[in-house]
Amino acid sequence: MDNMIGKKLDGRYLLNELIGIGGMANVYRATDLKTQNTVAVKILKEEFTQNEELVHRFKNESKAISILDHPNIVKVFDVSVTDKLQYLVMEYIDGITLKEYLNQRGGPLTWKETLHFITQILSALQHAHSKGVVHRDIKPQNIMLLPDGSLKMMDFGIARISRAENYTLGNDKAIGSVHYISPEQARGELTDAKSDIYSVGVMLYEMLSGRLPFEGDSAVNVAIRQIAEKPKPLSEVAENVPEALCQITEKAMAKNPRNRYQSAAEMLEAIEIFKQNPSVRFAYRYLADEGPQQLEKVMRQKKKENEKMMSNREKAPSTKTRTVSRTRAATPNGTAPRKKPAKKRSVLLPVLFGMAVAFACGAAILCYLIFTNSTNPLFSSREDVDLVNFVGMQKSEIEGNSAYDVFNIVYDEQYNNNVAAGEVYSQTPKPPREVKEGQTVTLKVSLGTLWVPVPDVTGQTQADAESTLKDKGLSVTVRRVVDETVAEGNVIRTSPAAGEQVASGDSVVVYVSQAKIETTCIVPNVVGLTMGDVQTALKNNNLTAGTIIQQYSDSPVDTIISQDPVGGTEVKVRTKVTLVISIGPEPTPEENHEDDED
Repeated sequence: MDNMIGKKLDGRYLLNELIGIGGMANVYRATDLKTQNTVAVKILKEEFTQNEELVHRFKNESKAISILDHPNIVKVFDVSVTDKLQYLVMEYIDGITLKEYLNQRGGPLTWKETLHFITQILSALQHAHSKGVVHRDIKPQNIMLLPDGSLKMMDFGIARISRAENYTLGNDKAIGSVHYISPEQARGELTDAKSDIYSVGVMLYEMLSGRLPFEGDSAVNVAIRQIAEKPKPLSEVAENVPEALCQITEKAMAKNPRNRYQSAAEMLEAIEIFKQNPSVRFAYRYLADEGPQQLEKVMRQKKKENEKMMSNREKAPSTKTRTVSRTRAATPNGTAPRKKPAKKRSVLLPVLFGMAVAFACGAAILCYLIFTNSTNPLFSSREDVDLVNFVGMQKSEIEGNSAYDVFNIVYDEQYNNNVAAGEVYSQTPKPPREVKEGQTVTLKVSLGTLWVPVPDVTGQTQADAESTLKDKGLSVTVRRVVDETVAEGNVIRTSPAAGEQVASGDSVVVYVSQAKIETTCIVPNVVGLTMGDVQTALKNNNLTAGTIIQQYSDSPVDTIISQDPVGGTEVKVRTKVTLVISIGPEPTPEENHEDDED
């Protein structure tokens, strides 16, 4: 048994159970004896307690984390740093890690479920970054999933405790996280909020494809691939993922931080645009990458031409030699005039000239594209017209009105349960404004309610049933009922029933079989046991420790003197058992003796 179980920290936090082991610290479930609340206590491992740098950073990072207050971030209640012990007291989360959930699913998540998780993570990061706190170790292992589907992010800043833990390539302890770190972090460079964005991109890739973008036989190999390679396109490993979501993932995972989303808020905005219109296409790659690539291509071509030109010059006969010969022949004394030292022509000049030409070509191309764009008001000869507000109008009404022919109208038709079929509910660009005649206006037109039949998931496991229903665009509410005819964890029925038509996005209640719940149990006799053994005994009988009373006794320290209810009593499950724990014999007061006076 862990030697910390049963110990009290600063006389207040009673350690009950070891619930997590990390590279730098262990986590315990504990009882706050002052409030009787269950908390989690993270303790820096003993082998690191004498390292001044680690202790100093542990303290500083802990204070930074304590300023965070967000529903998706685990709260920190207390921090203690002494010469012998350093610990954090945090909110206790009764759930599993997101990594455990992904392993249980054993494959890709639906994009709707993925975004349900990712938006919570980005919301937490947006708050942390606004407070000046960068996580630097975003990964599913550091995110807790609660039964209601909400997430809690943990371990803010712990990855910065030491440079060794900051994923230097020679450190095997980085194996658990190199799959998610940014290229600049793998190189040991300075990191900022955009490094967290990269890690979120990796998680997005993993959830949508069911696989990590980079795998390897060692931490070093994975880190090198993070730096030097591009992952296999998400569209090739997850064919059912919409193109726009692939684009969002690729932008978040850009190798150069300048090409990523510059903030969590910016990435959330892109996700919201996608959720409103899953068929949207972002222009990230075309605007940010295609131009520089073409310019680089032109520059390479010019460089080759310059090198070829210089090579031809070196092979050609020297003009200066022929001139000197003629001069020597024309001199009366037959000797050549003294030649001034020739200045060596710089090899760099032709290269610089070629680069200038390349940039000029690139600029000319860019100017051409800009100034020939239909929306550019500077070089357009088309008339200015007021942009009409089409929202609320019917598609048939717009198509039948020749007055709208001054616009290039593009219809984007999608199902929308809240808007009648044929009605425009959004447009880009938005009025009021003036635009040039011929301006492209994209109108989102409702196809009405998308009705889908409820699939038959009877007999499936809960996870499979949820996945099937969510793939149909339905939300799921789970209710557990006792049914001895259906295996525990499998679906009994749904409401609405299989085959019934419901609107896309509606909720389907899934009734899942559970074993008959025992409502009573027998209290075990724990008198004489240590606190650690008591917790195990109570937990095995569906009971918990309640009030813990300290009392002087001749019994060994930290052993139970008495309990209420006593052993053998039948009680309801989850009853709290009051425990009286020995703190040793009562100290004898010292007697004061006065000297007798003569």
